[in-house]
Amino acid sequence: MAAKIKTGDLVVVVRGKDKGKQGKVLKVIKKEERNKKGEVIGVKTRVVVEGVNLRKKHVKATQVSEGGIIEFEAPIDVSNVMLVDPKTGQPTRVGFEVVEENGYLVKYRVAKKSGTRLEVVSKKPIKK
Repeated sequence: MAAKIKTGDLVVVVRGKDKGKQGKVLKVIKKEERNKKGEVIGVKTRVVVEGVNLRKKHVKATQVSEGGIIEFEAPIDVSNVMLVDPKTGQPTRVGFEVVEENGYLVKYRVAKKSGTRLEVVSKKPIKK
């Protein structure tokens, strides 16, 4: 399945202490949730956004690295961010559109607010 939020996307935080902040997605983390039998019951998706959800960590000095306090971005749930529409600059939901072009079925990722096509997700030849 195609991802609605990908690495490199410009997103805005819509919930939480950093509400309203914009940043680029640095990393997408997917983790499977399992029940006691080991069966997959769901997937938790979290994203690391540049300049959002900053944390501080105290690091002890070693022979290789210097100690001190480092600051880093912690992951937040993907439901707390929305893609920034490239046309309007407003937060928007993401959808998909399948179009027939030159004998191919082309799947696009689309911004719902303006209808702008963001990128090609897949391209498959039409079988006759």
